[in-house]
Order: sequence, then structure tokens, then C-alpha cells
Amino acid sequence: MSKVKVGMVQMSCTASKQENLEKAIVKVKEAAAKGAQIVCLQELFTSLYFCDVEDYDNFDLAESIPGPSTDALSAVAKELGVVIIASLFEKRAQGLYHNTTAILDADGSYLGKYRKMHIPDDPAYYEKFYFTPGDLGYKVFKTKFATIGVLICWDQWYPEASRITALMGADILFYPTAIGWATDQDEETNADQYNAWQTIQRSHSVANGLPVVSVNRVGFEQNGAMKFWGGSFATNAQGKILYLASHDQEETEVVDIDLAQSDYIRKHWPFLRDRRIETYQPITKRFIDEE
Repeated sequence: MSKVKVGMVQMSCTASKQENLEKAIVKVKEAAAKGAQIVCLQELFTSLYFCDVEDYDNFDLAESIPGPSTDALSAVAKELGVVIIASLFEKRAQGLYHNTTAILDADGSYLGKYRKMHIPDDPAYYEKFYFTPGDLGYKVFKTKFATIGVLICWDQWYPEASRITALMGADILFYPTAIGWATDQDEETNADQYNAWQTIQRSHSVANGLPVVSVNRVGFEQNGAMKFWGGSFATNAQGKILYLASHDQEETEVVDIDLAQSDYIRKHWPFLRDRRIETYQPITKRFIDEE
């Protein structure tokens, strides 16, 4: 299959896990009605972004994977014949939790999970309090419509993560994400932060000759202190923006992705072919100094 229709669901969330799940299902159905074959939901879509505080009660939001949410979404995937990329708070064992994305194929089957590798610890993003770094490595999933690579939010800043996932055979890189502006910031800072976020992900397209789909949440949270900036987007294999969402509206959009273009781009801009892999061993060091 040389082309695939990708559904992107950018939505706001409430404090009700069940309401958010039901809303996401409605949005998935909207995307499918528009022709979507693969639908990507935003990071931790069943809840508000709870990592703004260190609160032990928030661990109650976690669930097993597979579990209740994947069971519900699996039935939807099978009914609609779509692939669903679902970012969830995983309870792996007593006291062991991950930020995890589950992949459900178009027949409803559970293909597996990816656990977020890079975990931030910034003001209002206290994820290391909740999440153990992923231990499954980087992953691709062979779905009915494409082989997809899935990374999660903070992973988006790391070219090593996108490169490895691309080298594993991904046709498309997906990034469920949750990122926003502090509402007391000035507009210039806001613009600089968003542009950096978009630029680094577009660069993954260029460096790897792959489409990138990044799906972010929208709306005010944290008692109005945080505006999640939306701005979800999709690129082609050369980093060209195919679709760009607004910063303040819920959107369910379907984008045509041409998978065959990757071959054309990689032949004409042969960055993968020309890599000097024998020179890259130093990348495994924390810092290259005299020690």
C-alpha cells in the first residue's frame, strides 16, 4: 500500500477518565468516517495532564495494558477497521508505572506497546515521579496499513530515538504528545518554544526520509496556569507540513500520507545511505571529554 490515511485527534480533557475515553472513541469514529485508516490519539488522553504535581493519588489513574481502555478501543478498531494508537498510563506491577502507548490493529488485535524512554523532570512536568523509563527499547509495529514507529512526547527532542526507530523499518513516525505554554509567558517566548518543538520533529522527517505525525492536546489545565498548545501537525518525507492544527481548538483531521515518497526522497537526498556508521561509536558516551 503506497498511501495511507492518517487520523489525528487533538482534544481537550476533563478530570473524568471515562468521559475522556468515551470522547476519544467518538473522535476515532469521526476520523474513520472521514476515511482514516490509522488514528493517533494524544499522550495520556484519558486524563488531565496530572504530572504538574507530585501527588500519590494520581497513581490511581493507571491501568494494566492490555486492560480496560485497550479492550474498549480494540472493539472500536475492529468495528471500524482502523488502527488505533492509544497513549495510556500503565500500571505494570505494584509500585511500577510507565508512560506507554498501545497499538491496536484494524482487526482489533493488540499488537504490543511502546514505553516512553525519555522522561522529563521540569517545572509542571514532574514525570520522573510517576514513570519508570521504558525498557522495551524502540519499537515498530506492522499494522494492516503500514509499519509504524511510535515514540512519546519527550522522545521527540532526541534524534537518536527517531533514527533508531527509522532504521527498524518504520514507514511513519508517530508522536503522541502533551506540551503547552505557561500562561504567564510572553508571546515571543511562546512562539520560540512552539517553533523549536515543530522544527526538531520536522528535522526527523528530513534526516530519515519519513513522514512524521505529532498529535498534541489542547485547552487550559492546571487551574488555568497551562495552555496546551495544540498545533498538531503531519509532514511528508521531506519535512513539508501537510496539515497544521490550531493552538486552541479541538480538531479531528485526516491526512493523506504517501509512503512511496520515502523511496524517492531517500534516493535523491540519500542521507541514510551516506551515513558514516563506523564513526558513530562516540555517540554512546554521556560527554566526550579527556576522561
